[in-house]
Amino acid sequence: MTYTIAINGYGRIGRCVVRALYESERFLGQLTLGAINEIGCSDTLFHLTRYDSTHGRFPLSVEKAGKNMRIGKDVIHLFQEKNIVDLPWKDLNIDVVLDCTGVYNDREAAALHLLSGAGKVIYSHPAKDEVDATIVFGVNHHTLKKEHTVISNASCTTNCLIPILHVLDTHLGIESGVTTTIHSAMHDQPVIDAYNKDLRKTRSALQSIIPVSTSLDKGIARILPH
Repeated sequence: MTYTIAINGYGRIGRCVVRALYESERFLGQLTLGAINEIGCSDTLFHLTRYDSTHGRFPLSVEKAGKNMRIGKDVIHLFQEKNIVDLPWKDLNIDVVLDCTGVYNDREAAALHLLSGAGKVIYSHPAKDEVDATIVFGVNHHTLKKEHTVISNASCTTNCLIPILHVLDTHLGIESGVTTTIHSAMHDQPVIDAYNKDLRKTRSALQSIIPVSTSLDKGIARILPH
């Protein structure tokens, strides 16, 4: 069976999903990219798809097809809708929406995708407790149920730490612990000193080691509640 997916939010994670989809043969015949919704400039969208500072050139041709995008032989519908309810997921038979905006994180926002005709919603980032499940693949993916419609893939830090904790907890047991995460520069950090509500983030990302808060404790509690 082939599932048709749509991506809402074509930032770092959204673009990496598309690259993984086309670089890996494991998804052939299983997943089809039907649409991308990104409110940013469409010309920039094409450029960022073709060229990536970390991963290099896209492995297939990326061309304009009218208002849409052609990757290889596939035509992907492009939208610039700010309102989720205006997205034609029903008309495009979208089975799963990957919401990679980082803006939406609750059932209420996911319900708008479902109202637009999508079958299920997966958040690429942490979500509130009201979603059906928070999953770290390889640890608790077996808890997924067919009736789940709104799922979170947890945070990048949670996906890094939880598998290690799971192995240690299974084979040795854990009484307590302390962890420190070192993160690469993020898109919301300035290259030179600039204004930010968080005074720590006013500093240059290229010249500073900047301490920031994390909700990792919540992520651990959701996946390994014991």
